[in-house]
Amino acid sequence: MPAPVRIGRRTILRGGVAAGGAALGAAALGGCAGLTRRVSSTSSGGRDRVTMQVYGTDVETEVYARLGEQFAAERGVTVDLTVVPFADFATGVDAGLLSGTAPDVFRVDYPTMGLYAATGQLLDVTDPLAELAQDVRPALMEAVTFGGRRYGIPQHVDTTALVYRPDVLRDAGVTSVPDRPEDAWSWEEFGDVADRVRDAAPDGRSAFAVNWQAAGAFRWLTWLFMAGGHLYDEELTSAALDDDAGRRALEFTRSFFENGWVPGTTSTKSPTYPDAQFTAGRLGMLFAGNFLVPAFAETIGDRFEYAVTYQPRDERRASELGGNAVVATRDSANPELAADLLVYLSSPEAMQQFCEASVLLPTRESLAAEDLDFAVGGDLMGVYADQVTTIEDRDVADVTTPTFAEVNVDLANELEECFLGGRSAAATLRAIADRVDASAALNDGAAS
Repeated sequence: MPAPVRIGRRTILRGGVAAGGAALGAAALGGCAGLTRRVSSTSSGGRDRVTMQVYGTDVETEVYARLGEQFAAERGVTVDLTVVPFADFATGVDAGLLSGTAPDVFRVDYPTMGLYAATGQLLDVTDPLAELAQDVRPALMEAVTFGGRRYGIPQHVDTTALVYRPDVLRDAGVTSVPDRPEDAWSWEEFGDVADRVRDAAPDGRSAFAVNWQAAGAFRWLTWLFMAGGHLYDEELTSAALDDDAGRRALEFTRSFFENGWVPGTTSTKSPTYPDAQFTAGRLGMLFAGNFLVPAFAETIGDRFEYAVTYQPRDERRASELGGNAVVATRDSANPELAADLLVYLSSPEAMQQFCEASVLLPTRESLAAEDLDFAVGGDLMGVYADQVTTIEDRDVADVTTPTFAEVNVDLANELEECFLGGRSAAATLRAIADRVDASAALNDGAAS
């Protein structure tokens, strides 16, 4: 029996399903009818009007509104802002691209960036962003680059570090925590800490949890990178994870569940995130992104002390590329105005405003070198800033291929089978490799 054909968003947006493709895409995207109507009402702008769709925390969206107002006042134009939930942002964008009603400018996460760039949906802003490219670390600029051209601004980056409760670790006999990058725990040392915290934990509490739920399955790759492995080969033409590094990473992360270090409800397909368990006092440690720092300050208050240290290391130190880009639609009614808005949002002043208020890390190296006045948690941000420096060019390439959004879903499914379903590490790596190989063939087609 021939293998089933997977018709994903990449094929639909590229128009590769021929006559029936648009109808299929519209039907598939119409599953959330209320949302689609809401978002597609944000039509493309005009000569003196630009539309922008964003998602994010209340603080982030408030800053977007303020920056939009500032840009509008300076240019004598109108900026219409629509806010949608992160989980639903692509529904409205995809439907709008098919119907010609997509917003002129929209926010997109890095793992989905390659999909829109590869299908020719985004405005080429290589020339307008020439100054920005000189001030952004090349690894981060690559996240918005496809075929040597730039299709958006890497507005900010966030990543993961290990948040912990000093009191819980002390009660477990852990007397020191790394306070320098070079002293980050090895996997073996971290496992010993997890054992101690688990054994000392009261009933109903766990040693830690990892933030790889929902669309965050790509964060498992951090452990693969730590082991010295990668998802794709250097040419992005085939899978590279079915090797010793892949087996080591998968066996170690599976041991989180086997050893009872993490709650069984925190695997990759869990519908809920584990930060609520940490703030409720049920975890000693949590792998958490810096975007959670404001929520921790508000939710935890002074109920207990928490601090942050570096992610563990193996063959190397590593972290994931989290964060978001802002892009412009190729068919915007006024591409010059849309490009101008991107340039404005990426300016040092606008990026500083956005990052300080939202507790996110800037991509401009000139800002990264400064002591930013973060709204909360400034004492924690140095560790996160250090973690960002461990992201290598090849790590970025792994998560920004044209089909990575679909691979990310595959990762969640396959890892769940290994973590909770009893499937062996070897069989899981082969299954992931098969998915990656299939996507690599599509990546090659997208680039041609």
